[in-house]
Amino acid sequence: MAELHTGLGVSTGLAAGPVHRVAEAPRLSAPVPVDDPAAEADRAVAALVAVATELGRRAGTATDPTAAEILRAQVMMAEDPVLHDAVRARVGEGADAAHAIDAALAEHRAAFAAAGGYLAERVADLDDLRDRAVAVCLGEPMPGVPDPGVPFILSARDLAPADTAGLDPTRVLALVTAAGGPTSHTTIVARALGLPAVVRCPGILDVPDGTLVTVDGTTGDVTAGVDDDTVAETRQREQHRRAELAATSGPGRTADGHPVTLLANVGSAADLVDDVEGVGLFRTELLYLDRAEPPGHDEQVTAYAKVFTAAGDRKVVLRTLDAGADKPLPFLHAGEEPNPALGVRGLRTARRRPEVLRTQLDAIAQAAGATGAEVWVMAPMVTTSAEAAEFAELARAVGLPTVGMMVEVPAAALRAEALLRHVDFLSIGTNDLSQYAFAADRLCGDLADLLDPWQPVLLELIAGCAQAGAAAGKPVGVCGEAAADPALAVVLTGLGVSSLSMSARSVPAVRAALAAHTLEDCQRLARAALAAPDAAAARAAVSAGPAAG
Repeated sequence: MAELHTGLGVSTGLAAGPVHRVAEAPRLSAPVPVDDPAAEADRAVAALVAVATELGRRAGTATDPTAAEILRAQVMMAEDPVLHDAVRARVGEGADAAHAIDAALAEHRAAFAAAGGYLAERVADLDDLRDRAVAVCLGEPMPGVPDPGVPFILSARDLAPADTAGLDPTRVLALVTAAGGPTSHTTIVARALGLPAVVRCPGILDVPDGTLVTVDGTTGDVTAGVDDDTVAETRQREQHRRAELAATSGPGRTADGHPVTLLANVGSAADLVDDVEGVGLFRTELLYLDRAEPPGHDEQVTAYAKVFTAAGDRKVVLRTLDAGADKPLPFLHAGEEPNPALGVRGLRTARRRPEVLRTQLDAIAQAAGATGAEVWVMAPMVTTSAEAAEFAELARAVGLPTVGMMVEVPAAALRAEALLRHVDFLSIGTNDLSQYAFAADRLCGDLADLLDPWQPVLLELIAGCAQAGAAAGKPVGVCGEAAADPALAVVLTGLGVSSLSMSARSVPAVRAALAAHTLEDCQRLARAALAAPDAAAARAAVSAGPAAG
């Protein structure tokens, strides 16, 4: 008999096939006496180096730039001298290599989890490092994605970047995890690859490998124990859905012609496709990873010019370096902070290293001038009017005419009207705005309901920004994961958002959803979502369709 398991749908689409789980982590056996501590310490560090090498290889072959970026961050963790010293210290206390790695990474894990924010999101990455390094010490293969020889549904407690870096969408049909949330790595990768995905579905761990299941990435329903006919029917429905989406093209607009610019989030020129109207978020962090010093001016000019050239006559919205204590880069010398998520990050890093921002702005301006591209520049983690004014002055001074800011902090959302006196546009980062508005760690699965982008309070903050933009005659966009949800995109349009930026694979579904609704429909659905008591009710109200009146 078929059994229904319900989680949180985070990437739209249908899939059906046998389910297979990611290989389990290695189990530590009883501690082994250490006769030669120095040699044992070297063996432990060598295991970490082996893991770093393997992850680096995967980063180099990853087809998804987002996954590659996360893998490179994992490599930095595995190569961290502080971690190596901690492992050596544990061996010095009598632990064997495997137990020393386990203990040292457990300590790092606790520190990351306590820090919250981005560092807390990296806990799964540390767990993956631990599993891989311990496996090396035990002489076992590193855990990873199974290969059953047929297209399948991939399940796991949670997925690490190394698990998803080389995923082949023709083999892996969907992702289902027991943990995770709306902004988790699984969600981001699934949307980037165009795979249906469901997270927070604990029942999936009870489903034996090889069981036929169906996955609905919109509703979050996972049905286990279906028959062959149901699998065939589900796949046919998904093929029909994808064929309809593939037939869509052109700019984003509602059924009555109201324009909504559809843009892509990119990390490099490789992410750009023809089927978008431009770039709504060019993440520049890729250029800064794995470095003891920031990239030089000329290197930055070359990197930015590649993206600007690839965009052609399409707009490129570039975000300046989004890093700091919560996204540690050695050259920022941030030091330890009691709560990095609330510390010196984003634009705030310019308080300590102003020359890093000035060099980046100079390079952006030179690359824009050399290519003739339409470049808009924005700063992350802006909170006050003074910060907005200072950034705008710096950017305009080097010849960048269109200057904006990310809205990720409730204080900025509530003062959007004042901020727009200094900048030309706003771009709302719903992931961080949710985290800060609800005081809910983005990694904590137990708080996934608070981080749901359908939360009416979050929608109210977005609506306030859109209203401020309309009053000032300036555009307000959304570049967080919320923009990739077709149903939510309709609501955001009804709230007054003028552009939506997402992974390129998400654009066709969003375009189709907008084309199926008039602007009045969108506004009615937005009012219904705002009036709902919680995220689930908001979803249900919108699913019911626009009511007259």
